[in-house]
Amino acid sequence: MTYTVGITGGIGSGKSAVTRRLEEHGIPVVDADVVAREVVEPGRPALAAIAQHCGPEILLADGTLDRATLRKRVFKDPAERAWLESVTHPAIREEIIHQLGQARAPYVVLSSPLLLEAGQNDFTDYVVVVDVPEELQVARTSARDNNDPALVRKIMAAQLSRADRIARGDEVIDNRGSLDELREQVDALHQRLLSRAGKP
Repeated sequence: MTYTVGITGGIGSGKSAVTRRLEEHGIPVVDADVVAREVVEPGRPALAAIAQHCGPEILLADGTLDRATLRKRVFKDPAERAWLESVTHPAIREEIIHQLGQARAPYVVLSSPLLLEAGQNDFTDYVVVVDVPEELQVARTSARDNNDPALVRKIMAAQLSRADRIARGDEVIDNRGSLDELREQVDALHQRLLSRAGKP
């Protein structure tokens, strides 16, 4: 299996900016958020299970999942969230393993907000945490997604704490600065990862 680097961080930390820069260096990125959407596409068993459990109102007119309605439902009720994870997490893990196995590059990245919480770091050789202060997470996410700051804080509360995430990473990227500063850090990270993967 190709040397695998996990990239994680709380909501609004800038994981996507990091992975986009690595993709510019030709590194394939398996994005767990994308995989999570793929496993609930029409025709997939997970979507059928969700519709059966939640009722037809969880589907949009075109038969796709109404993600906003589902999100509200699971953040209100921990039991519903646990049920949803019992359906989606195994499907996500299976698809991640498949996609990582297809990668042909010096190393491959698994980007996931729940890398540590969902045990997806089991698939990785090295974990990079993208970090910003919590107030900045709230400000950036509210501005980006037009989300209510209270909802952003709820999502953050459901994720691993900032301190725990940092403690469990092998390396931390501080993303409180500008995009140019972030790119410089990522370029340096790329060189270190090439060395770690044993590639010149």
